Amino acid sequence: MEVAIPHSLGREEVRRRLQANSHSIGDSIPGGMAEVVTEWPSEDRMTMAISAMGQQLRAHIDIEDQQVMFYVDLPPALGFIQPIVEGAIRQQSHKLLAPPSA
Repeated sequence: MEVAIPHSLGREEVRRRLQANSHSIGDSIPGGMAEVVTEWPSEDRMTMAISAMGQQLRAHIDIEDQQVMFYVDLPPALGFIQPIVEGAIRQQSHKLLAPPSA
């Protein structure tokens, strides 16, 4: 599953905001009670290992010049929740891209 979120912040600012706000990703997953482990294998990619409701998911975010691309590997058995996950990403992405709190 791919979800594009447009931005006009510049890659460096998006990277800074994602790094500052990545601790809240688990709170944005529908149903709550998710554990998310993030890593930065390159400066424009954040990977995520997500554990929620007995399921393990892999995802990553690619930072591009004018958009942030969210990629989530949903197993076929969870395909029915794709619209819910996509909606949550679109709705909650503003929190990830918000300026860090002082």
